[in-house]
Amino acid sequence: MSTTEQREARAALDAARPAVARLDASRGSEDLAADLIEMWGAVESALRSLVGTTILTGQALIRESRQRQLISFESANSIAEFQAVNDRVHDTSYRPTDADVNAARDAFLKLDAALLATATSEFGRPAPVPSFAPPPASGASSTPEPAVTPLGRPPRRVPLWAYGALAGVVTVAIIVALVTRGSGGGSSSLQTGVDAYTRGQREVAVNAFNKAVKENPHDAIPHVYLARMAREVGNLTLASQELQLALEAEPANAIALREMGANLLTQGNYELARRFYVRAVQADPTDKTAQGYLGCALMRLNRASEATSFLNRAGPGPWSNCTPVAPAAANGVVRP
Repeated sequence: MSTTEQREARAALDAARPAVARLDASRGSEDLAADLIEMWGAVESALRSLVGTTILTGQALIRESRQRQLISFESANSIAEFQAVNDRVHDTSYRPTDADVNAARDAFLKLDAALLATATSEFGRPAPVPSFAPPPASGASSTPEPAVTPLGRPPRRVPLWAYGALAGVVTVAIIVALVTRGSGGGSSSLQTGVDAYTRGQREVAVNAFNKAVKENPHDAIPHVYLARMAREVGNLTLASQELQLALEAEPANAIALREMGANLLTQGNYELARRFYVRAVQADPTDKTAQGYLGCALMRLNRASEATSFLNRAGPGPWSNCTPVAPAAANGVVRP
């Protein structure tokens, strides 16, 4: 294992330490599930860094890590148990238990210890272990705080208005962002994918974007395109996975954060969508689209006063038709 791979794996785990510090089965099931999902994303990202892949996930990734003797048999078993927890908490009706929390914490700490041991053996002295961040104060405001949740929850319903409201917005924004990067900001494969996508040549686009990922693993944009294409054909699970990879590549990428919010908003997971739109606005305070859909997410959460503030900042747009959730709405459709 190279020092670069070890460093990247350590950085992936460090990003989830605040979530580990918050772990408490007495917390609300939504928040606890979000933290567990975030932790699993960090563990999976760390393993990918060790193995040197951007493709493998789940059991295949754990098996490859074990076969290369990057983790012990005991660690592999613990991580596999954590994966089972991650699978369960994606069911929105499931309430995480003490056992789930313990399994998650155990897997995280075993992988953390393995990385520390590797650093010690390679450099002759223990590597510094970052301390866990303190949990947020119980009285903290619920407005605009960054919350890292790599994967969205499975769809509870798909509100039909969301498809119309979101159609094309992210695609156009991505293309604009790519143009503003300048001629030297992207790979030829990425540009090939963009051109193929705009022409409707989906298979060519997918191959080009996957090649772009290999050429530049730290670029979020190819994953964002792959996520967008998956969502367009209704594969929200694949879209969520690609967006997780996008945010692992560039955690502060405003476009990736906004697309994750759009994916969650389409699924009807308004609280997690709000959190990602908050982060998108923080990453790019000039982004009117992120502000507008943050207002929309807040409106769907019946937080009208906060929603109005962001909707006013964004100005008119597709988000202007968003209304609070009406209990009597049929089939999850709320008319403006």
